[in-house]
Amino acid sequence: MLAQQAESGAWQVRGDPEHPANLGRLCSKGTALAATLGEEGRLLQPQVDGQDVGWDAALEAVSSRLRDTIDRHGPESVALYVSGQLLTEDYYVANKLMKGYIGTANIDTNSRLCMSSAVSGHVRAFGEDVVPVDYQDLESADLLVLVGSNLAWCHPVLMQRIQAERERRPGMRVIAVDPRRTATVELADLHLPLRSGTDVMLFNGLMVWLADRARDGDFVSAHTEGLDAALQAARVASSDVQATAQACGLDPALVQQFFAQFASTERVVTLFSQGVNQSSAGADKVNAIINCHLITGRIGRAGMGPFSITGQPNAMGGREVGGLSSQLAVHLQLQDPAHREAVQAFWASPQIAAQPGFKAVEMFEAVHDGRIKAIWIMATNPVVSLPDADRVRSALANCPLVIVSDCVSGNDTLPFAHIRLPAAGWGEKDGTVTNSDRHVSRQRAFLPLAGARPDWWIICEVAKRLGFAAAFDFASPAAVFDEYARMTRVATDLGMKLDLQGLAGLTPELYEAMPPRQWPATAADAVVRPYADGRFSTPNGRARFVAVAARAPRHAPTAEYPLILNTGRIRDQWHTMTRTARAPALNAHEPEPYIDAHPQDLAAAGVVAGELTRVSTRWGTVLARARASGDMPAGMLFMPIHWSGQFARDARVGAAVNPVVDALSGEPEFKHTPARLEPVVVRWRGFLLSRRQVAPPDALWWSRSPGDGMHRLEFAGQHNAAPDAQWMRTTFPELQAAEWIEYGDAGTGSYRVALVQDGQLLACMMVARRGELPPRAWLTSLFARQALDVADRRSLLRGQRVDVADPGPTVCACFGVGANTIRDAVRAGCGSVDAVGARLRAGSNCGSCRPEIARLIAATGPVPAVAAG
Repeated sequence: MLAQQAESGAWQVRGDPEHPANLGRLCSKGTALAATLGEEGRLLQPQVDGQDVGWDAALEAVSSRLRDTIDRHGPESVALYVSGQLLTEDYYVANKLMKGYIGTANIDTNSRLCMSSAVSGHVRAFGEDVVPVDYQDLESADLLVLVGSNLAWCHPVLMQRIQAERERRPGMRVIAVDPRRTATVELADLHLPLRSGTDVMLFNGLMVWLADRARDGDFVSAHTEGLDAALQAARVASSDVQATAQACGLDPALVQQFFAQFASTERVVTLFSQGVNQSSAGADKVNAIINCHLITGRIGRAGMGPFSITGQPNAMGGREVGGLSSQLAVHLQLQDPAHREAVQAFWASPQIAAQPGFKAVEMFEAVHDGRIKAIWIMATNPVVSLPDADRVRSALANCPLVIVSDCVSGNDTLPFAHIRLPAAGWGEKDGTVTNSDRHVSRQRAFLPLAGARPDWWIICEVAKRLGFAAAFDFASPAAVFDEYARMTRVATDLGMKLDLQGLAGLTPELYEAMPPRQWPATAADAVVRPYADGRFSTPNGRARFVAVAARAPRHAPTAEYPLILNTGRIRDQWHTMTRTARAPALNAHEPEPYIDAHPQDLAAAGVVAGELTRVSTRWGTVLARARASGDMPAGMLFMPIHWSGQFARDARVGAAVNPVVDALSGEPEFKHTPARLEPVVVRWRGFLLSRRQVAPPDALWWSRSPGDGMHRLEFAGQHNAAPDAQWMRTTFPELQAAEWIEYGDAGTGSYRVALVQDGQLLACMMVARRGELPPRAWLTSLFARQALDVADRRSLLRGQRVDVADPGPTVCACFGVGANTIRDAVRAGCGSVDAVGARLRAGSNCGSCRPEIARLIAATGPVPAVAAG
């Protein structure tokens, strides 16, 4: 990504055409990054016990309180919870401090929540956490199997590369394996809507099929071990196509087609993501997939292999340097005495952690029961993102010492912090990240730090005050990176593939100019494909088949909780919205939380699509608007993960998710929580649009989303009085002299008001007990006007001008194009996504809206031409 400042002082971003990952393209979130800059909402002053202090006082408070905790309760009483938002240099010094100097492995990362099952699967099969595939393999494959991955929304740049290759090679095929009908499924040639939690059954059945039809006997004999046991385990529940189909809830013809295509195609990439990883059987699912590539010898060569694709910008960098509590730096294993000895020798550290530390979910359980008495949270929001999130909140509320490093001044976790440290944000950070296909890229700062500091610097300053100055005397991120690159020699000496020795010894100038480089990056400046020689990172060099038995998720539906709650991402938001919600364009597509369900499940629960509904589980409840998109199978609910207490009331879906984890990887089961739907009856509902953000009314439910020059607040109530003229006058005391255009009907409970001053619309609110509220799009657009015209003013309380078309809900976030506008273009003759893009630009940038545009085209259809005469 390239950032450039315009003459006006505003920053603009664009894709880097030279970068091998995106080739100049950006997703909607990348396109909108410039809108997230600025000091509004930033944490820029250290705080200790609620008081602003200088950096020296804050760092002294952190180090003295950590030292006191360690002296009184031992090193196992402290923990660090870090994040894939950190740069590799940040991760490296944090891991070094905890495992080599404080002497505990109680450092874990929010990446545990999205990809640790892949790590466990890689280590079991390969002996090391190596992704043996790169992005170019997605273009050279003849068959792509996408498992539990909504690539079109979560990695749209990659999806565009794949789609472009399909246009060049029409014989290339894509198979999507997913219970939901996602945007990715819309682009696939074949969809396997398997029953939730049955991935192991499917891939065990595939391995059994391949054993008789596509086994690479030479590869298996020379380079693997454990096949017989793996096949024996697979045949228990997946002995043939019929058994596999029955176990997975699939049409046998679909299973037969999938197996046959996989068996007959040499160049196959199986790409998997959170739909596989986030499970109590996540590691087994990963190994079931890897087994199918090992038995066919489809690994270590172009266009083939198992491909774990990560979700966070630097989840891979954190894995490399030991950000997980179960690993040492440079891919070495904590349980191996030789690995521990080698790491300690390289660091010349006084000690080394001897046992794995707490994984994310158990870490906060240890905070809850008092085993951990001090926790330092960096660049993440666990009160929203962890399962059983209310228990996490309770744990932090009672923890003697909570330290939070973040770049924002408000999120759901910060209220529990005794010490707040302002960390550098995007545009201010300087260091490296590693992406899913092992490319190490420089992230360069282009903004001043203001009051914030880089995470690596904060950690090092605390380490110095703890008495470890010599080991943390880094003058720059370049110095940290150099030590990390040199340390990979320790890994290669012990048989690992992680190798950055070719990037060791860089001068500051060379580090600054370092182009993207894929590892293994040897001193010979050549990149060798991992496992191309058939030798793996295990002691005997052989890859290991892992026998995985099919088993049901830990919690099954019951009469009380008959549905399955699945959680995940939406197209234009990221994690808990602390940054993406700052970009108006990213709020337009999905401005409020929702719960998607099958129409028959809504009907059975007495819930009406478009109205509020409550999802309840054994662990908690969430409230959102019901939806029946047609994407959900019967028996399953879907709710996005993004909404926090900053943006909605009772919409933290983590509060309802069960805390069960994979026994090996520690990854939570975000995709499978027994739940029930309930209708929520409201007496009134409404919305407020205003130029400044205001506190929501006392309502059962509310959600907010910043827009372009305005803030949108939706709300609904059950018992309390609806917002009225008095509420508006209390909320906007500075606008008493404005023109108040009002309408009220006590009989229907309707109230509408618009506040206009100097010709500009400053706020408008509409409340009703029954009937439809007007669409928001036209009213929202008025906030960008310098002055309202006469027709605008006449239409304010109607909420829509009769001579102005309603653009409809936003479909294309990049260019702000609505569904109705697209339908009009289709009726005018635009019969393809490209034709719509040529006319409206919709779908021509990041491409993540293209499946939705295709749906609109199919549902609308062009108006037939009328013959002349």
